[in-house]
Amino acid sequence: MDEEFLPWQNREDSPLKDGFGGEEDRKEEMGQELSVAGHGCSSERVSSWGSLPDVCLRHVFRFLTDRNRRNADLVCYHWHNVMRSPSLWRSRFFHFNGQLSKYRQSESSSAVAYVRSLGVYLEQLEVCVCPPRRSLVARRLEQAINVLFSELTRVNAPLKSLSLMRLGLDEPSWTLELRNSLVECLILFLRRGASRLTSVCLSGMRISMNQGLEVLSVLAHSQRCHYPRCSSLDLRGFFSGELKVHHNSEVPRILRYLQGLTDLSLSYSCLSDELLMAFQHRKRGWRDLTYLQTFSLHCTLNEPHEQVVCGCSWATLASSCPGLKVKLTVDQIIDTDRLAGILLPEIPLTEYSMTAFYSPDQNWSTLPLLCCMLPRYRHSLQNLCLDLSNCNESMDEELLELVKVRVYSINEETKEQEDQLKELLSSYLHLPPELDFFAKVSSFV
Repeated sequence: MDEEFLPWQNREDSPLKDGFGGEEDRKEEMGQELSVAGHGCSSERVSSWGSLPDVCLRHVFRFLTDRNRRNADLVCYHWHNVMRSPSLWRSRFFHFNGQLSKYRQSESSSAVAYVRSLGVYLEQLEVCVCPPRRSLVARRLEQAINVLFSELTRVNAPLKSLSLMRLGLDEPSWTLELRNSLVECLILFLRRGASRLTSVCLSGMRISMNQGLEVLSVLAHSQRCHYPRCSSLDLRGFFSGELKVHHNSEVPRILRYLQGLTDLSLSYSCLSDELLMAFQHRKRGWRDLTYLQTFSLHCTLNEPHEQVVCGCSWATLASSCPGLKVKLTVDQIIDTDRLAGILLPEIPLTEYSMTAFYSPDQNWSTLPLLCCMLPRYRHSLQNLCLDLSNCNESMDEELLELVKVRVYSINEETKEQEDQLKELLSSYLHLPPELDFFAKVSSFV
């Protein structure tokens, strides 16, 4: 970007003039519509929009794309002044795929240009990466992220929330050199700017054990003497998929030092008795009276989940963290014994989500799950989502005792199915009144 925008500059140096939008000539894009919007509109339209308070205009502008913001910025001086409000530039999402195009600016270049111009206002940054399949693409991504973090450090961006998702560093396209360079860049940035972070998401990073521990150590150390501290941490898929993280005692020790943590998301491969004990015995000072409030676990078939966790560890954690909510997502695990070892009755489970696609010859039944395991959480479970390819057994009775039901139909017109559903439900008048039961037929899209 040749020209940088600073929001306090004159109208000719608009925040959306060039650069981070990734579009071509803005005048050509807008054409005659801009002239009509700025000068040829009726007095009624001017009075209706012109009378809106600035706070309302800012709320509307938040929903606009960069292209539409450029158009709105040139409508009148009033809109131009409102567009300079820092609150419009505090949150940003970028998607990096490492691909080049001769027709438009790359997303990574737009991101760097945005931070260079408006990074002084940036408080929430979310970067989602499309895992590369080739080393050349991985090198572009590594360079883009390095430059982005360097710019964030240079402008001293007041980041409070940082998300860097789906890097997938265990893919073959990430060479050892590229992985090391990217991790070193992240560590350097956390050392310099993590003290203000209250929310960090590194899901899908798939990092090695040693490098992952170093990243977490830097994050914990940077938070030790600063307030407010990091309250939300998402580490789902943070470590490489084949690693048995629960065997490593360093993970509980490091997470224990994140004193302000209230919301934690982990892969089930990290769970151990030592980890649950670490959150029971965190140090508490006069400025730190926080407890773990939400604990989300993601358990997948391709990650280690054979560890044995004691129910008493869960019970002690629940008693030491009042109001703790545990959310569990299970993906493609249909072994009944394995599920029984995961779904311990002592867990204060509030949300359970399960996806299981299996062939009829696998001969798996969902009845133990519905009749024995889930009823243990009748008094705590608030949300239940089951996506099962079950075609061989009826689960009507069991489901009606547990869940809200949404029936999907391939027909756009669902009235006939709704009538059938009403007739079916008419025989279940014995359901207790405290059961918040809901059933509806929806078109399948």
